[in-house]
Amino acid sequence: MARFPIPMVRAADRRLLQEGRLSGPMPWVLAIMLFLTTLAAAAGLALGQAAREIGGGLATRATVQIVQADPVRRDAQAQAVRTMLGRDPDVRAVEQVGAAEMSALLEPWLGTTRSDDLPLPVLIDVTVSQADAVPRIAAALRRIAPDARVDDHQAALAPVARLIGTLRWLALLLVLLTTAATACTVLLASASALDLHRGTIDVMHLLGATDVQIARLFQRRIALDALFAGLIGLGAGAGVLWLLAGQLAGLGSELVGSVILPRWGWGLLVALPIATTLLAATTARWSVLRALGRLS
Repeated sequence: MARFPIPMVRAADRRLLQEGRLSGPMPWVLAIMLFLTTLAAAAGLALGQAAREIGGGLATRATVQIVQADPVRRDAQAQAVRTMLGRDPDVRAVEQVGAAEMSALLEPWLGTTRSDDLPLPVLIDVTVSQADAVPRIAAALRRIAPDARVDDHQAALAPVARLIGTLRWLALLLVLLTTAATACTVLLASASALDLHRGTIDVMHLLGATDVQIARLFQRRIALDALFAGLIGLGAGAGVLWLLAGQLAGLGSELVGSVILPRWGWGLLVALPIATTLLAATTARWSVLRALGRLS
């Protein structure tokens, strides 16, 4: 029988390979994969933002505490500390915590009323130009204010920074694993579709269709399924992230509040369904062409 190339009409394509929106298990598996990928990618981006906050903001801050029962000596040491810090070239900002703020900090433990005779420490927030200057400043403060104690935020947050770094690598690993699982799902779906339409493929070969034309049919079908599944997975993931963002904001913690998804990160998350569609289409085309090459 003569072999004549046949035109690939879009309506005919749909009749040859029926395209049900989210029909069968494969689109739902892809939707679950993209849902997990969205959460893992958002976690990695948010943890990266937190790492930048710790490294650039919180790590360059310190708190000076002056614990002295005698108010005269306490105020004198506080004045000496503020004077020295104001003259230090590595200090960018000095701010003493006011009495109202101190009362708010102690309210969970002391209640709304307390005795005026209760000695309260002096707290001074210090912002330095570089975190390495904090140990030198602490040594200088101890010479002029024996009761002063410097809390280095960088040293205190070092274990948290290491934990965040580990979690970032774990999030990246999860993204890679879910991406690999998505590619494997497409491979299995392509092989199943080839077996299901083996008779149709033989007829198309007899009519003159090339392997590339046949592969284009499967590529289009799987790409559409992946796109619809990706949109569902992204929508579910965005809903979960919105709920988590509201709960984190309600905690009122500066450290926990730094674990937020940056605005440009949302653009990357929106691009995930497109990337998944391209991955699915490329994988389907490669696997179908490879399988058809073996049959010929």
